[in-house]
Amino acid sequence: MKADFHVHSDFSFDSSTPMEAQIERAIELGVDELCFTEHVDYGVMRDWDDPGPFRIRNGEPYRNVDYPRYFAALAEMKRRYAGKITLRQGLELGVQRHTIGQNNALFETYRGELDFTLLSVHQVDNMEFYPPEYMEGRTQDEYNLGYFEELLAVARDFDHYCVLAHLDVMRRYDPAGEYPFEKNRDIIAEILRTAIQKGKGIELNTASWRYKLDDIQPRRAILRLYRDLGGEILTIGSDAHRPERVAGNFGEARAILRDELGFRRFCTFAHMEPTFHEL
Repeated sequence: MKADFHVHSDFSFDSSTPMEAQIERAIELGVDELCFTEHVDYGVMRDWDDPGPFRIRNGEPYRNVDYPRYFAALAEMKRRYAGKITLRQGLELGVQRHTIGQNNALFETYRGELDFTLLSVHQVDNMEFYPPEYMEGRTQDEYNLGYFEELLAVARDFDHYCVLAHLDVMRRYDPAGEYPFEKNRDIIAEILRTAIQKGKGIELNTASWRYKLDDIQPRRAILRLYRDLGGEILTIGSDAHRPERVAGNFGEARAILRDELGFRRFCTFAHMEPTFHEL
């Protein structure tokens, strides 16, 4: 089984790739299941049908996925590619403490459409990590701890997610460089315990190769800790916004999970429920 459970298309504000291009590349690579996880980031982005005003980013309105068009397009893709690949319907929910209510309402509206949801924190207090607005005026200790505090609060108080996405995402954008895992080990452990107690999982995000990080994402140390705490739910996602990144470095990722970290299984999701597969 080969499954990529973190992929974007031009339904996300930061991708210009048509769904068809992502799907055809996945089929070419022998991917069995592909889950689209388009962006939702309340607090900094408005919904597609909001009268605005919208923030402008890269010359375009900064807004969430157009949900009706997105699910209709996926229904058409499922019909068109039936028998060639299994397509799943997901969202990447960028949640902050003050947007939990909006995300709860969104999930209730579309729960019947969703197979999978990623929980991400992309901003704190509506301040972005990229460009590094949130880091300005803070020390490296302060903004790294601030990120994990926000993630812990959201993981505790928000329930409508399957896995935690790119758990140590700050490593992608930290202007001061890599930050020692040990400094935030205790709060990371609490985040992982919270997810495990709720029956949630984490993802291995293979964009770490693209970002040229010094380790996989999350770090091997975080994945070992998750395993040691009893965590079992694990997805693998490329975070691909372009076709050449679909299922990127999946061979290396699976080998690390199996041969170095002692994982034996990974998950796919349908209707928000996991199915386990051998690595």
